[in-house]
Amino acid sequence: MKRILSTFLFTAAIACGQAVPVIFDTDMGNDIDDALALAMLHSLESRGEVKLLAVTVTKDNVWAARYVSAVNTFYGRGQVPVGIVKDGPTKGEGKYLRQAIEKGGWKYSDTKEEAVALLERTLKSQADGSVVVVQVGFSTNLARLLALPGGKELVRKKVKLLSLMAGDFTGAGPEYNVREDVKSCRKVADEWPTPMVWSGFEIGRTVKFPARSIEHDFGWASKNPVVDGYKAYMKFPYDRETWDLTSVLYAVRPDGGYFGLSAAGEVQVDEKGNTRFEAAAGGRSRYLTWNDTQRARSLEALVWLATQPAK
Repeated sequence: MKRILSTFLFTAAIACGQAVPVIFDTDMGNDIDDALALAMLHSLESRGEVKLLAVTVTKDNVWAARYVSAVNTFYGRGQVPVGIVKDGPTKGEGKYLRQAIEKGGWKYSDTKEEAVALLERTLKSQADGSVVVVQVGFSTNLARLLALPGGKELVRKKVKLLSLMAGDFTGAGPEYNVREDVKSCRKVADEWPTPMVWSGFEIGRTVKFPARSIEHDFGWASKNPVVDGYKAYMKFPYDRETWDLTSVLYAVRPDGGYFGLSAAGEVQVDEKGNTRFEAAAGGRSRYLTWNDTQRARSLEALVWLATQPAK
């Protein structure tokens, strides 16, 4: 009852606002945090905070798009279009995509739409300055969008914010999402024409999604493709880092007090994939920071949003 009342009060509080149009760009299948991030977006749409316009996939494997479609269908939004990369940087099936679908017998739709074409079509249909893009995988699709004739101007016209899980701002070395397609990340860092907020490896690393939540908080359904994926990804039980979830949370609730922000500046990506931030007045980029209090608040929000019952 407490959970239901809390959900109702929060939904009522934001009911007078307008849902944020979101495009979710993901390398679904390389890690399980992508699946939890997608579940969060469905929860946020049920709360009236988000309109999930499209999902574009940067993992070049048919099961990645199928799993996205299966999750969307489970949450009652099988109509959300899914686009898949061509000649993407990772092609392996991964540890949970096919396994989760086959275990649960989940329904999905196969897509033949190419990701960049879907990005272009979706952006053209939206109001100017309205779309938030959440990138939690490689920069492949977004770099190719920028390379289209008129692509950069389309982004400048339609996109409000790019919230991306990429980089490491502690100097620890190349982060996976950058390292796997350095060229594309360099292009996005150099040329993306709207504000960008980077959630570095050091953010999601310090807060882990608890196995006990996977075990208990999805009990509102007899089975769930996100739970099936989580349990297939690694030997269960395990707590997993919340990298991609942080980018979703900031993208939709930037004023929620969950994070701090660096000064404005620019992100430089070298040829090896190392990321370096330089403060600069009027810069397009900032990166997330957080303290212990913000970590605690964020984890509570991440768990509640990822596990909310399907509408």
